[in-house]
Amino acid sequence: MKYNFDEQVDRRGTASLKWDVPEDVLPMWVADMDFKTAPCVAEAIKKRAEHGVFGYTDVDDKWYDAYINWWDKRHGFKMKPEWLMFCTGVIPAISSIVRKLTTPNEKVIIQTPVYNIFFNSILNNGCRVSESTLKYEDGKYYMDMDDLEEKMSDPMATLFILCNPQNPSGNIWSREELKKIGELAVKYNVTVIADEIHCDITDPGYDYIPFASVSDECRKVSITCMAPTKTFNIAGLQTAAICVPDDFLRFKVWRGINTDEVAEPNVFARVAAIAAFTEGGEWLDELRAYIAENKRIAYEYIEKELPMLHVIRSHATYLMWIDISGWDYMKNFKPLPGDRETAEKAGPITAQDILRRKTGLYLSEGGIYGGNGESFLRMNLACTRATLMDGLQRLKSAVIE
Repeated sequence: MKYNFDEQVDRRGTASLKWDVPEDVLPMWVADMDFKTAPCVAEAIKKRAEHGVFGYTDVDDKWYDAYINWWDKRHGFKMKPEWLMFCTGVIPAISSIVRKLTTPNEKVIIQTPVYNIFFNSILNNGCRVSESTLKYEDGKYYMDMDDLEEKMSDPMATLFILCNPQNPSGNIWSREELKKIGELAVKYNVTVIADEIHCDITDPGYDYIPFASVSDECRKVSITCMAPTKTFNIAGLQTAAICVPDDFLRFKVWRGINTDEVAEPNVFARVAAIAAFTEGGEWLDELRAYIAENKRIAYEYIEKELPMLHVIRSHATYLMWIDISGWDYMKNFKPLPGDRETAEKAGPITAQDILRRKTGLYLSEGGIYGGNGESFLRMNLACTRATLMDGLQRLKSAVIE
C-alpha cells in the first residue's frame, strides 16, 4: 500500500471527543476514524493556512465541480450546480430541515435501529418520532414496506429520514427498496431526507445507490445530505452539502439553513472538500481495502472465539453491529458501592457498563438506536490493526471471563 494505515497516531490530549478518556480506556464507539486524513487534504489546509489571511469565505465553481464530478464518477449520479448548497454539517442540515418543513407535533419517520441523533433532531424541534422498525430475520435486517406505508399514510407524517447506507447495520439499500420508498413518498406527500454521509465507505467491489438517482419520484421528493467528513476523517472542519433537485423544496431548505446560520463555510471547509473530492480517490480506495480487511479479521475472530455473539455482516460503513442477545452479561456481575444510586439515575446496568468496567473497552450502547438495538453493541473498526486486536481481545475477556 502507498499509504500507511498502520501508523498509530496519539490523539490523547488533543481535546478529542473520542480519545480524551482515561489511559485504561480503549474508545471504539463514535464514528471517528483514527487515521490521518488524506495527504492531499492536509496539504490543501496547510497551503491555505500559510496564506495568513482568514476572512469570510464563500464556495465557488471549484467546490461545485468537486461534488458534481465525484458523485458522477463514483456513484453514477449527475447533479446540477443549482441543486447544491453548502452547510456546516449533515446533522445541522437535518435539524434545520425538520424545523423548516414541519410544524410542532407532526411526525417524522425513521427506520430503527438507526443513528441516535436523528431522534434529537426530531424531538428537539417539537415533533414526534414515528418508528418503522426494520425486520430482523436470520441475523439480517430488511425494510418492512407494509409498516413503512402505514407510517407514511398517516396525515401527521410529513417527513422521512432515510439512512443510506444504514447506520448502525451497514446495509446498502437496493435500487428496488429505494424505488419503493420514492413511490410511497409521492403517494402520501412525504419528503425524504437521505442522509448519505457514509456512502463512500463501502467494501471494494460494492457501491451504494444515491436515493435521488433511482427514479423521477425519488428525485422529486429528495433532500440529500452529503459530506467528505466521514470519508476523509475531517468532521472537525464542519463541511457538508445538501442536494435538492426540486425547486420548491430547495428554496425551503435554503431559507432554513440561512435562517439558522449554518450556510457559510469556515476558511478551511471549502479547500478541504475540494482537495478530498478531486485528489483523494487513490487514498480512499486503499482505506476501503484496509477497513474491509479489518472487518474480515473481526468477523472471523468473533465467530471463532465468541460464538455466543453474532455479527451483522455488511458491505458499508466502518461500524460493526454486534448481536449480544446470546451473552448473559449480568451473570457474573458484582455490584459496586453506588451502583444502586447510579441505576436509579441512569437506568439499568447495560452491557457497555460491564464491558467498560471489566476491560476498559468503550463501545456504543445499542439501545440508543431504537428498534431492537438493546440487544446490540456498535464497534468502530476504522482503526489500526493493533487497536483492532486490542479491542477484540478486551471484548473476549469481558464476555468469556
